[in-house]
Amino acid sequence: MIKLPILVYIPFIIFVMLAGTNAVNLTDGIDGLASSVSMIMIATLSIIAMRQGVYEIVALGLILCGACLGFLLFNLHPAKIFMGDTGSLFLGGAIVAMALYLKMPLILLIVAIIPVFETISVILQVVYFKRTGNRIFKMTPLHHHFELSGWKEGKIVSIFSVVTLIFCVIAILLV
Repeated sequence: MIKLPILVYIPFIIFVMLAGTNAVNLTDGIDGLASSVSMIMIATLSIIAMRQGVYEIVALGLILCGACLGFLLFNLHPAKIFMGDTGSLFLGGAIVAMALYLKMPLILLIVAIIPVFETISVILQVVYFKRTGNRIFKMTPLHHHFELSGWKEGKIVSIFSVVTLIFCVIAILLV
């Protein structure tokens, strides 16, 4: 475990919270994507919490997974209800809070691989466009690039969920 001085720790935690909540918010944009990926991340953090005996996080994770499953009944393509910023920012905040409570904020770089890549795609697109006037991706966040490349929403959600699951299994094995 890395111990940070308080003057470094507080800005680091603020950065992690802002980055995590906004990353999940960027992931929301295709029917079922944010909730599917978030549910896998939450389940992973719950498994890690169970292994560490942090049962309050396990209970929170089970509640959030249930909420995501219930939401997915109405949000898979074609969506009948939408999550919006309020829901995606909440899920991102809950995921970050779980990781912080477990004292494992850096595990989010592995567990939240899809939101991380979604955010990086936006940053790269903006920086590259400002410097060159050209685009790297057809559209960002990354899921829209694949959508404009001809992938159906279901395929994007499935592949992004499988990638998240693979990286979450890696994270569980590393802990």
